[in-house]
Formats: sequence, structure tokens, C-alpha cells
Amino acid sequence: MSSFPWLTTMGVVPLVGSALVATLPKERSAAAKKIALTFSVATFGVAALMATQFKKGGSRFQFTESHQWIKAFNINYGLGVDGIALVLILMTTVLMPVVMLAAWNDADEAQADGRRSVRAYFALYLLLETMMIGVFAATDLFLFYVFFEAMLIPMYFLIGGFGGPQRSYAAVKFLLYSLFGGLFMLAALIGLYVASGKHLGTGTFDFNTLANAVASGQLGISPGLSKALFLGFFVAFAVKAPLFPFHTWLPDAAAEATPGSAVLLVGVLDKVGTFGMLRYCLELFPGASKFFTPMVIGMAIVGTLYGALLAIGQTDIKRLIAYTSISHFGLITLGVFAMTSAGQSGASLYMVNHGLSTGALFIVAGFLISRRGSQLIDDYGGVNKVAPKLAGVFLIAGLSSLALPGLSSFVSEFLVLVGTFERYKAVAIVATCAIILAALYVLWLYQRTMTGPLKAGLEGMKDLRAREVVAVAPLIALIIGLGFYPKPILDVVNPSVKTTLQHVQKQDPAPALNAQTSEKVDSK
Repeated sequence: MSSFPWLTTMGVVPLVGSALVATLPKERSAAAKKIALTFSVATFGVAALMATQFKKGGSRFQFTESHQWIKAFNINYGLGVDGIALVLILMTTVLMPVVMLAAWNDADEAQADGRRSVRAYFALYLLLETMMIGVFAATDLFLFYVFFEAMLIPMYFLIGGFGGPQRSYAAVKFLLYSLFGGLFMLAALIGLYVASGKHLGTGTFDFNTLANAVASGQLGISPGLSKALFLGFFVAFAVKAPLFPFHTWLPDAAAEATPGSAVLLVGVLDKVGTFGMLRYCLELFPGASKFFTPMVIGMAIVGTLYGALLAIGQTDIKRLIAYTSISHFGLITLGVFAMTSAGQSGASLYMVNHGLSTGALFIVAGFLISRRGSQLIDDYGGVNKVAPKLAGVFLIAGLSSLALPGLSSFVSEFLVLVGTFERYKAVAIVATCAIILAALYVLWLYQRTMTGPLKAGLEGMKDLRAREVVAVAPLIALIIGLGFYPKPILDVVNPSVKTTLQHVQKQDPAPALNAQTSEKVDSK
């Protein structure tokens, strides 16, 4: 079974589905939806089968594939997954059919007014899924960059073609910010390739070769060049994450995108940023990562509090959820650069849990908006009187977002704060304030929309339909299940975290945020 090309198959299935849906006649909208859903479920099936073959005690990268692509530059079609990539791919393949079910009728209006077709909407979803799987599975840095940039294209058209009134502005802003960050990474990739050719005898983009050469000292890049290359990668990932102050594109994009597209944008695409920091920044540039740790932690803590404070003042449901994500991404980044086993394990788990809880919030927000026709919080009130199931799902997703014990986000947030406290006590204490702010913005949102007198015009609001229940049920089940039993995911990601820390430990101890803090990196 290990010789089977699992990752290529997983990427090809939605790609074939996308091509098939795109070739359907425009009037066959119903068939396009069903075919797209079938292929997305099939992709999840392939991912689930692959996961059963993953050996927790085996080599770090499994299901590896390598085929020569561009011989002149030693570029390969290289794929493989470690534990962190595996759980992120599983999250992606879970979210896609959920999003398709929840967004079943989202593109009907765009087709009715002649802007776009339903088949294009679902074909773009499947194309995006291929790109998202590829970016997590790539082990050749050039191939990673190709997927990193290519996934912008379907998301750009999903926002610009099917979004709200300001969709064109939001789509262009999203694209420009992302391309801006991508140019920095491209420059850093070229520099790393040239440096590897100088020190290793031949230039390479293979991650394993480069990481091992860095760990062994064979890739003797000067400290100044290492810092410059780190910044090239970091800026691209900070824009993607998004990390303060590179975050300003996200509220506009999430607010104007359809709810389903917002789920994939915030739940999956943005995870590429924090995933990239953990894998590429730390392992390829461990010395530079430590040098810039105080700066990154400062950005992370500001983003955590800034996003939470702005979320409290929002009047638009989707913009509020977007700002909460900026706060959560600050915490994830904090866990990554705390450089402790607890912090990085928590950050890895948080990437998954955030995708589930924020995905559920955006989906329920989409259900509300489709019924009321408004994104303004003040247009809602007393929804639990007419739609108790919808209100209940919204409450569970919201409580998970604020990290209530017993729900999935609590475990990951707790690990991030504990891991940060091991090295930077003052920072961890300040970051804990975000939990209080999260309670404010989540509970206040729930109170204004779901409780109190029933707002005029909501008397006929329908509760969750059968299709909508099927869409949100997997997310709610995972939110509750991982809250009580996160061990399966932690067991899978911890070996990768340990390897990353071992690479980082071979450098000098990480710089402290103050003169008194100089503990060594925890390697437990």
C-alpha cells in the first residue's frame, strides 16, 4: 500500500471533478452540484484511507513521491506528508463537502443575474481543493511556491465573481496583498537555491536535503543572508496568515466572499501561513528565527489583542468573525515562535480546531444571512424563538471559538499559553487577556442575534433544513469530540514538532524578550 501514489490521487480526484463540472451545460446546475459534492466526498475518502496507512512511529515524511520535473534547475515533483501536513489535509477534505452542502444555493443569484454560473462556482471549489492539498503535501520548495501562488486564482474568482457588493475591491485587495508577499518568497527561494549550489555543490529545492544540510551545518549560509532569506519567507507567510500588521485584506475579503468561500479562505488558505512558519522558517533558518523571535512575538501579541478588540466593535457578522480570526492567528503564531513542545503542539492543533470552529461560525452566519438578507447584527434578535436548532449550533461554535473547556479550541489554546509561559511569562499573561475579550465578542454577538425580543421581519424564519443539518453536523461532532479526546491528533503531530525543535536546538539558545529570560528551548 505504501507504493500507491496517495497524494497525487488525492489531488487528481477533485481536479478531474472540476474539469467535468466545468464542461457541463450551463443549465445543468443541479447536476453540477451533485457531481462536485460526489468528487469532494471521494477526495475525503482517499484522504481517510491514506490516514489509516500513516505510521506514527515511522519516518517523518510518508507517502513520498518524487519525479523529475525541470532537470536544468533540479526541480522535482516531490510530495510527502508529516503529521502536521496530514491533519491539515484531513481538515481540508472534511471542510470541502461541508462547504458545498452549506453553499448549495449560494451561486444561484450570480447565475440569475448573469454574472457567473453555478457550474463555475463548484468547479472553482474543486480546483481550489487540489491546490490546497498540493500546498500542504509539497516537499519541493519550488512546487510549494507554485501551489502557494496558484491557489490564489480560484479564490480570487470565487470572491470577485460571487461575492457581495464590494466583491471586486475585496478580490483585488486579496490578490495584491498575496502576490506582494509571494514576491518576497520567490526572491528568498532564488537566494536559497543559489546558496545551496554554492555550499552543497548543486542547487536544490528539496526540503529534506536543505533542512538536513542546515541541521548538520553543511549549508553554511552567513547570518546576514540567513536573516534576509528568513524575512522573505516570513513576510509571505505573515501576509497569508494574516498576522498584524499584514492583516488588513482579510476583513474585506471575508465580508464580501460568500460564506462558503470565507470558510475555505480563513479555515484553510490562511493556515498555509502558520504552517509555513513552523516548517520552513524554523527549520531552514533556525538562527534567523531565533534572532527575529522577539519581533514576531511582539507582532503576534499585538495582533491577538488588536483583533479581539476590533471584533467587539463590529456591526457586520462576517467582519466580526474575520477579526476574531486575526486574534486567533496571533495566538497560533505565538505558539510557533515560543519554540517549546507544548507551544508548537498547541499551535498545530489550533490550526485544525480553528478551521472547525470558525468554519461552523461562518456557515451558520451564512444560514442567517440567506434567511434575512442582511449581514448587520442589529437586524437580528430573538432568533432562538423561531430557529432553536440554528441558535444552538451557533452557540456551540461560538463557545468553541472562545475556548470553552470541553470543546476543541480549549486544548489547543491551553497548550499555546502553557508553552509560551515556559519561556515568556509576561507575554503569556498578556495573551491570556484575549480569552476574556473572546468571551465578550462571542457572547455579545450571541446575545444580540439569538436572544431577546424577536426582531420584526423574523417571524417566518425557518430553522435548519435537513441539508443544513447534514452540513454542520460533522463540524459540531469534531468540535465536541476533539474537545474531550484530542490525543489522536497530538500523537500524529508531536513527532514533527520534536524534529523541528531538534533542528532549532542546534543553534544558540533563543533570544529573550528581556535580559532575565534565557531558558533553553524545551524539548520534552
